[in-house]
Amino acid sequence: MTDTDVAIASPPRVICLANQKGGVGKTTTAINLGTGLAAIGEPVLLIDLDPQGNASTGLGIDRDDRVKSSFELLLGEIPLDQAVVPTAVPGFDILPASMDLLGIEVELSDNPRRLYRLSDEIAAFLGETSESGKHYNYILIDCPPSLNMLTLNAMVAAQSVLVPLQCEFFALEGLTQLLSTIEQVRDDLNTTLDVQGIVLTMYDLRNNLSGQVEADVREHLGDTVYKTVIPRNVRVSEAPSFGKPALLYDLKCTGSVAYMKLASELIQRERARATAQAS
Repeated sequence: MTDTDVAIASPPRVICLANQKGGVGKTTTAINLGTGLAAIGEPVLLIDLDPQGNASTGLGIDRDDRVKSSFELLLGEIPLDQAVVPTAVPGFDILPASMDLLGIEVELSDNPRRLYRLSDEIAAFLGETSESGKHYNYILIDCPPSLNMLTLNAMVAAQSVLVPLQCEFFALEGLTQLLSTIEQVRDDLNTTLDVQGIVLTMYDLRNNLSGQVEADVREHLGDTVYKTVIPRNVRVSEAPSFGKPALLYDLKCTGSVAYMKLASELIQRERARATAQAS
């Protein structure tokens, strides 16, 4: 049996991308990290749990084509394998989001499993043979920029949380709150949840503040912080308006190069984690 066969036979690693603050590059990271992983040969599913649906838009999924979305999945109206759609990136699928998610808390208010709905659906998908024959090495979940029922569903379903952190003055303050929430979820809802890593985003080499934030975050959190830093980059900002990941829009721009490095570093971390658990 080859290494590839072993990887295909293994269950996917489920990682949610979360930060209660908007505008930190969370969705951009979800899109381009997924693209980078798929480009390296790691099949990826991105679950869009943000009612804004920016990850879906950024991957070219028109709103009129989101008849089957994460909203219907959480309601139990459709299984996961029948709701995913392919993107322009080979090996990269997405479960799109719709504005209907704004009403999910009301729809699930009487459901005793309301915080476990996504976890239940992913478990059902993994426990059954998918009619489509799809298998993913990674399932990424893009959370809304708030700590609500959707984010809690993502954290309960995930094995780890990846935190995009903008290099700005209040970065550590917001991060403390998020890490506290992750710890609470671990204590009460998902005992296996951990912090996969923290990714510094929107790094501006011309701004001394970016360097100071990086130094502070690395001093406080050490190896939890990824070595790869995502720079501010116009081409990365332009890409979503064309419905493309930055890596398709401009593979050679500094942002695309950084996201490819991030994908490689994530894989290295996951392999090290798996090796440590096996020993």
